[in-house]
Amino acid sequence: MYAPEFDYYKAGSVAEAIELLGSHEDSKLIAGGHSILPLLKLRFARPSALVDIGGIADLKGITISNGTIRIGALTTHWEIASSHDVEHACGMVAEAAGGIGDPQVRNRGTIGGNVVHADPASDWPTVLTALDAKFNIQGPGGANRSAATGDFFGDPFEPKLAANEVLTAVEVPVLSANQRAEYAKMAHPASGYAVVGAAVVVTLDGETCTAASIVVGGCVPAPARASSVERALTGKTLTEENITAAANQVAGDLGDNVIGDFYASAEYRRAMAAVEIRHALLHATEQVHH
Repeated sequence: MYAPEFDYYKAGSVAEAIELLGSHEDSKLIAGGHSILPLLKLRFARPSALVDIGGIADLKGITISNGTIRIGALTTHWEIASSHDVEHACGMVAEAAGGIGDPQVRNRGTIGGNVVHADPASDWPTVLTALDAKFNIQGPGGANRSAATGDFFGDPFEPKLAANEVLTAVEVPVLSANQRAEYAKMAHPASGYAVVGAAVVVTLDGETCTAASIVVGGCVPAPARASSVERALTGKTLTEENITAAANQVAGDLGDNVIGDFYASAEYRRAMAAVEIRHALLHATEQVHH
């Protein structure tokens, strides 16, 4: 199916993009195009105008300083996956980027486009929530704000972003020497999207877990923090027995709004959440290797 008609504008700066968004009702941004183009072809989106921000250099690149990885919104998945600096600072970020879609998607798709698309089955929302990432957002008049993942993700495909705001960067804390992080997912065989995904970050004192951040994606409309699992792990040695017992408590954290479809029922996703948390924790603690 062909996309509906729309006006096209190419912005030279973030400020110009915001101005164009504000002056054209129902306009949308486009960069890599891997999120918006399928919606246009299926007529799920009918914007009056597309504002192309793909050429704005200020929105590209990776810098690491003061314990923070700053990733420009237009940085491609491939650039993140292939960055040795990112791999050293937070391997889970590089690993997640390398598992998105296929080479064509990774070479064109951007982290910003993925995040603002807010697909429940996408990898980035789950991974970034577990890492307590921050989103830098610019609005009209040069106004800037920072949003935590919990204040950004809500309903599917509807991030808490105003129509005339632009996501400019994602900031992720560098992992400390006593932290381990891992992402595991059951990937859909056709798309690579997560049927169920689990991102874990554990802080260790010797062999004892002193803190845990466990997040599940693909099961519910927005990334779900598995607080019951986190509590069950804290203060425990991360043996396979303790990991399994903790992971099995995730069902209560998912609530009644678990997604089900023709490929995987809600009951199956609920069961697989515990499996993927267990996989991620066993990988993070090097009891099992990829």
